[in-house]
Amino acid sequence: MRSICILFFVWISCCEPFGATAQQRTKVDEIREELFNAERKSVLVVAHRGDWRYAPENSLTAIENVIKLGVDVVEIDVQQTKDGHFILMHDKTLDRTTTGKGAVADWTLEAIQKLKLRNGLGLPTRHTVPTLEEALHLAKDKIMINLDKAYDYFDALYPLLGKTGTEYQIIMKGAQPVDSVLKQYGQYLDKVIFMPVINLDKEDAMTMITGYMQKMSPVAYEFSYVSDTNLLPIEVGTLLAPKSRIWYNTLWSTLAGGHDDDSALEDPDKGYGFLIDSLQAGIIQTDRPEFLMRYLESRDRRNPAPDSSL
Repeated sequence: MRSICILFFVWISCCEPFGATAQQRTKVDEIREELFNAERKSVLVVAHRGDWRYAPENSLTAIENVIKLGVDVVEIDVQQTKDGHFILMHDKTLDRTTTGKGAVADWTLEAIQKLKLRNGLGLPTRHTVPTLEEALHLAKDKIMINLDKAYDYFDALYPLLGKTGTEYQIIMKGAQPVDSVLKQYGQYLDKVIFMPVINLDKEDAMTMITGYMQKMSPVAYEFSYVSDTNLLPIEVGTLLAPKSRIWYNTLWSTLAGGHDDDSALEDPDKGYGFLIDSLQAGIIQTDRPEFLMRYLESRDRRNPAPDSSL
């Protein structure tokens, strides 16, 4: 009997590492797997400045809300204070989104943390300005993070990613040519995801795309264009869709040929549906994440099983 007990204990001990490893798989692991598989029919949802319709933009609550919704990526904005700290703030000034006034760069973190965030109507709330570190801790293992306005700060803020263990959750974007990106940020690209931002109405758009295809093979590209009279969005969709995901912003009409959130409210198929079906969009950044997710679910475009995605 004693021998049986010993054998059982040894078997349990051997199984524990496997069980622990399985438990370590996080929501971010699932999102990254979906993101890196461009052939799947799922569409990833990006919440612009968090759930700002129900909490102040770039607030911790705005981030927490979209995590609870099951959003894949939260876009947040970064500014640096006078004393070198990083906070979440879209504007370079405090006036629009807080009870303070003046440039963020003229205020210390301690002074900014005494302010209150304003809501979408411009009214003060109980919410305070979060630090980037607080936001990273909140989002860790739960949601991918697009750090906007952080391109020029990246060397300085990268240690925060290591400190919080969030390097693999970060998406950086920029409109720079591929050689500039590789020279300035190549050391980070084994962990951080970089997506080129390309305006398809510009003459050098195809040259930029070709350069990235040859030298980097990005996981995804963010495109913008003003009108459907431009046929390049259809062409690049056909060219890139099997290899990379395509990201469109539906925040306002001139970012996606008029197929924005407002048009989707009138007719989702002509708004979001056009981007997905005609332009091969696999990532959509929206100011209405819950509405977009319901539409995608109605079309079975939210994280389908692998065998139904090819």
